[in-house]
Formats: sequence, structure tokens, C-alpha cells
Amino acid sequence: MDAFIAGVNDVLYTYLLIALLVGAGLYFTLRSRAVQFRLFGRTLREIAGSRGGSEGGISSFQAFAIGIASRVGTGNIAGVAIALTLGGPGAIFWMWVIALLGMATAFVEATLAQMYKVRWHDGTFRGGPAFYIQRGLGSRGWGLVFAVALIFAFGLAFNMVQANTIAGTLGGAHGWPTWVTAVLLVALAAPVILGGIRPVARVAEVVAPVMAFAYVLLGLAVLALNLPELPGVLGQIVSGAFGLDEALAGTAGGMLAALLNGVKRGLFSNEAGMGSAPNAAATATVRHPVQQGLVQSLGVFVDTIVVSSTTAFLILLAGPAVYEPGTTSDAVGATLTQSAVAAELGTWTTIPMTLLIFVFAFSSVLGNFTYAEINMDFIRPGRAGNLALRLLVIASVAIGALLQLSTVWALADIAMGLMASINLVALFLLGRWAVGAMRDFERQLAAGRRPAFVGVGNDDLPGDLPTEVWLRRDVEVVERADRE
Repeated sequence: MDAFIAGVNDVLYTYLLIALLVGAGLYFTLRSRAVQFRLFGRTLREIAGSRGGSEGGISSFQAFAIGIASRVGTGNIAGVAIALTLGGPGAIFWMWVIALLGMATAFVEATLAQMYKVRWHDGTFRGGPAFYIQRGLGSRGWGLVFAVALIFAFGLAFNMVQANTIAGTLGGAHGWPTWVTAVLLVALAAPVILGGIRPVARVAEVVAPVMAFAYVLLGLAVLALNLPELPGVLGQIVSGAFGLDEALAGTAGGMLAALLNGVKRGLFSNEAGMGSAPNAAATATVRHPVQQGLVQSLGVFVDTIVVSSTTAFLILLAGPAVYEPGTTSDAVGATLTQSAVAAELGTWTTIPMTLLIFVFAFSSVLGNFTYAEINMDFIRPGRAGNLALRLLVIASVAIGALLQLSTVWALADIAMGLMASINLVALFLLGRWAVGAMRDFERQLAAGRRPAFVGVGNDDLPGDLPTEVWLRRDVEVVERADRE
């Protein structure tokens, strides 16, 4: 069973998904005239001015934080290290390239999630790929397939794996029994998850930025201690990316290995195009869908260019005592980051690193739950379904801490591959609507106005948007509130 699943995953991820995701990044970068670079300054202003609106939902920053909480996880610590062992320093260069392209894909999917969102009974919003597949493409069947795949992958399997990572870290570094970790995780997760999306948003907006900042601060401390070595590290990354370093010409550091591992690391760390983060993006209250598209594209930048790069520099600056390009084996990849930090700052860092791994993994549980609940609402609205999902998520956290989950992880990869494939096809078919919304946003900016979106009778769109949210009366309410 494991061998068969591994074979399916190898074909799915090595050939189909990488081609689709890279193609989407290139296509939307060109179609949007590189919106991720042109409007980067505007993106920062949108984050700084984010607040919850009077019409329900959560703030744009809270939605951004939920996305970061799910994106930034143990993969940013262990996954980058494994990419280095398999692809050499050049893998980091290609990781950067794919993240910069993926920002455009993230912009499109988050903008569409906002455009096709619906108002929920509790005053919040729901949306995401399942919703824009049904409402934009008229296919509830494919929306259901997407929703089921996401619930299995993010709601259950990935949460098991995150819990298993926490249990392994606490057990290996501090000797904690797995059952103690399981009880602790349930005690921490249950009160937040049982409360629904709003409590998760409140926790995420504090935890996600703090954990990312603390980790980057750790990296900056190591960078300051090794500043003279930085040009040499950057040289390793660039030369390794193009196979120019003769010392790395073997299978561990050749150009093909660097390209393949860097692309995979970038794609599956930042989740651009995977269809997960748009579920959080749709829950935000904003004046214009493009606002949240820009904000969510920044999440890709933070995840890869900031957090994953921190891991890469920590390992490469540690030098041959910890990591030797072309010779360090993948068997020690997952422990490289901790070893690198300990080598630079001392063994006292074991406890802070354990805490960081714990928070990274736990925040991913909360972010993943949010995505799953939105898709459960799509399948079967109602409190009974939500309660059942919340209890299943809490149970998966407990089970994950206790069991070995290689088969579950592999099945989750297939589910995530399926949902990503469906989402990418939908993006190519609906992308013109996001581009139209972008034109509307920029036209209003050029006229000196604060952009506000109307989905019906908008000449920048291909047609009238099927929506009960983006109507003229809603804009008038928001504008009147702004004046008051």
C-alpha cells in the first residue's frame, strides 16, 4: 500500500502539479503585469490599515494571520533542511523564484474567494475554491470533490501529522511520554476550536506574527555573528542553482536536483495555487476583493522569502561542522536546523527551538481547522455538521500524537494534489474575473478614490457577478460609515 501510494504521489507531484503550479505562476504574473511587484507598497499599506468592518466577518489582518498560521509550520524548519540535503544550496534560489511567481497565483485565488463569497448566518463570510467553482463555473459536483479532499487533508490528516511532530519533538528532546503530549494538545486546542472561526482568528492574529518574528529574530542574530560569510553563502546559492559549482556536481547538488527540490519546497510551503489559503481570505471584511488578494499574496512572501530563507541561512552559515553541501545525507535533514542553531548560539537554544516548533505546529492545526470548517459549511450547512467536524479535529490531534502516520500522510498528499489540480483548472477558467477586479481597483486608485467594489454593472468585469454581497447598496453603507 505504501509503495503504491508513493508511486502515485511521485507522478502527481513531480510531473503534473509542478507543471500546473509553475505555469499558473508565470501566466498570472504576465496577465496581471506582475501585480505582486507593482503593488507591493500598496500591499503593505493594506496590512497596516486593516480593521474589521461593520458588515460582519473578521479583519483583513486576521484572515492574513490565519493563512500564515497554516502556511508557516514545521515544514519551514525541517522541509527546507531536507531540500538543502537533497538539492544543495541552489535549491534555495529556485525556492525564491517559485515564491515570487506564486505571489501572483495567490493574489488571483484570494481575489476570487472574496468575489464569490457568501454571507453566513452568524454574520461572518464563507468562500473559497468550492464556492467559486460552484458559483463561478456552475459545478457543485466538483466543488464537493474539492471540499471533501480539503477536509480530509487539512482537517484531519495534516493535523495528525502536526501533532505527531510535536510529540516527537517533546519526546526526543525532553523525554515527554506521547500520552502527556496528547492530553496537553487537546487541552489547548479544544477551547479554541469549539469556539469556531472568530476565536481562531483572535488567537492567530497574535500567535502567527509573534512566532514568525521570533524565528526571524533568531536568524538575524546568527546572521550578525557571521556577516563576513554572507557573500560566500549567497555565492553558494547562485552557483548551485545553475550547476556552476564543480564540488556540487553530484546527485546531491546538480542543477536538476537543485531545481526540482527548490521548486517542490517553494510550492508546497507557500501553498500558492493549492486552494487552501483562499478559504481564510474569503472570511475577511474588505471594501474591495483586490485588497485581500494583495494581503494574501504577501503571505507567500513571508512564508518563503522571510521564514524559509531564515532556515536556509541558519544552516548554511553554520558551516561544515553541521552541513557540508554534497555530502550531508537526507537522513539528518530534519535535525539540521536545530543543530545549526545550537552550533551558533549554544545548546541553551534547545528549549527555545522546541517551543518554536511546538507553536509552529499548533498554529498550523488552528489554521487547518478554519479551512476544514468553511468547506464543511459548503457541504452541509448547520451546527450539527460543524460540531462533528470540530470533535473530529480534536480527536485527530490526540490520535496523531500517539500513532505513526506514514500512510495517512501519503494519502493526505494525494488528497491535497487532487484539490490543487481542481483549483488550478478553476483559476485558469475564472482568472479573467480577478484581472477585471484588479483593473477596477487600479482605476479607482488613479482617480484618487478609496477603492470600493461593485459586482453588478461594473464595466471592468466580464459580466455581472453572481453575488448578494458586492452590491451598490453595500458600498453606500460602507461609505456612509466612513464619513461618520
